Amino acid sequence: MPVPDAGAPGPRHLTKHEFLTGLRCHRALWWMVHEPACQELVPDRAAQARMQTGREVGAAARERVPGGALIGPAFQGVEARAEATRLAMENGVPAIYEATVAAGGLAVSADILVREGDGWVLVEVKSASKVKPDHVADAAYQAWLARRAGVSVTGVELMHLNSECRFPALDDLFVRDDVTPAAADQAAAFERAAEAIFTMLDGESPAKEIGKHCIDPEDCAFKARCWPPFPEHHVSTVYRARTAWFKWAAAGYNTIHDFPADFVATGGGVPAARQLRAVRENRMIVEDGLAAALAAFRGPLAFLDFETVQPAIPLWDGCVPWEQVPVQFSCHVEDGAGGYRHYEWLAEGPLDCRPVLAERLLEACAGAAAVITYNMAFEKGCIERMAEVVPGRRADLLDLAARLVDLLPVVRDHVYHPGFRGGFGLKKVTGPLLGTRAHEDLEIAEGMTASLELTRLLFHEHGMVAQERAMVREQLLAYCKADTWEMVQLLARMRALAE
Repeated sequence: MPVPDAGAPGPRHLTKHEFLTGLRCHRALWWMVHEPACQELVPDRAAQARMQTGREVGAAARERVPGGALIGPAFQGVEARAEATRLAMENGVPAIYEATVAAGGLAVSADILVREGDGWVLVEVKSASKVKPDHVADAAYQAWLARRAGVSVTGVELMHLNSECRFPALDDLFVRDDVTPAAADQAAAFERAAEAIFTMLDGESPAKEIGKHCIDPEDCAFKARCWPPFPEHHVSTVYRARTAWFKWAAAGYNTIHDFPADFVATGGGVPAARQLRAVRENRMIVEDGLAAALAAFRGPLAFLDFETVQPAIPLWDGCVPWEQVPVQFSCHVEDGAGGYRHYEWLAEGPLDCRPVLAERLLEACAGAAAVITYNMAFEKGCIERMAEVVPGRRADLLDLAARLVDLLPVVRDHVYHPGFRGGFGLKKVTGPLLGTRAHEDLEIAEGMTASLELTRLLFHEHGMVAQERAMVREQLLAYCKADTWEMVQLLARMRALAE
């Protein structure tokens, strides 16, 4: 390798993440190797949370394969870890956790190696609840490199979370899928790629066109370096054109104005066609059916929004992996005198809060003929799952779920403002339609931050002093309240447009 491993003993080895990145984009890998301290590679809060989840799921997976030896942090550097792995193999242990193998400037740490006769089954642990193609490629690469390093790999498995597992019965938390044939099919491609990658790394930064590889299976860390500033109404803003726009751009279309008059944006349907009309005519389009669509919004009305946590390993009765569990709500309710009463609630700690939340929620929505949401499937699912674990209020919760109405399709199917930029999320539409946003001056202004802060507040508060806990609670309450107040304003705007 041309670049030394700064601060670590021994030569530099490409990690699994680096090699698989190189398969998609040589340019991204070149930057990772030659600029390892660059800002793009510093994990943000969301990335740190994903890594922590991975560690927790990995530890739970090891409990399901007992008796193994852990090649832990005491072994510093690739050579030391690989030697510790070799000794563990010779010592006859039934399994090895974080087993390190290295060959030809490449190194991986396999989550679990399970002894099988004279060989080993490589088990790659994933926190996802279903197998994806990039998971298979991940395991396949590890198996290929382990064999290259002299390990007899007799099988390859993916061990992932079981979406049918429900707390507290966690015996079936994981599913193990045999992917041995699929992994074997990719070995030759890895062999060819390795030679090309090392040749590339010895040269200057390579050129690479932007494309689907920039966002699939995840956004590239260096996306901002490669993607030029797009003009207003770039083809990438067409509704539901996540990857289709690459084809349009390659055909010479830069903005929506470049499309021919008869162009059809497949995938986006009628909303995409309405978007094209609105942009071309530089005006907001309001369809005639808007008034009829608003007929279901008859008062007295309540406006409801949940905030949730989503533990990979379920913590409360009846929960499955990655279930979105409500721990906070905001509700604005018409008071009959032209104003609104506001109700809010936020859990205090790690204990199951759903019984108390259900009581407070039912009190807030009592008497409302319709309860307005934005993207109703989310709130409805939360309420229906709550009904299963709060049996004493099951009938009331199901009645509440039946009173939900959704403002999202009203906007999506009847209105388009050029300022939406192809999106119909609440925060996408309120700015253009209302001229201002309730979240503008808030410390927490979007859902990802809210979810991270909720998780920290409820499950990791031991690292927070009382003043910080109080401040975070106040910020979370303000964020959720802004969501429901924006719904109040948005409905008023829809009614005005319909008139």
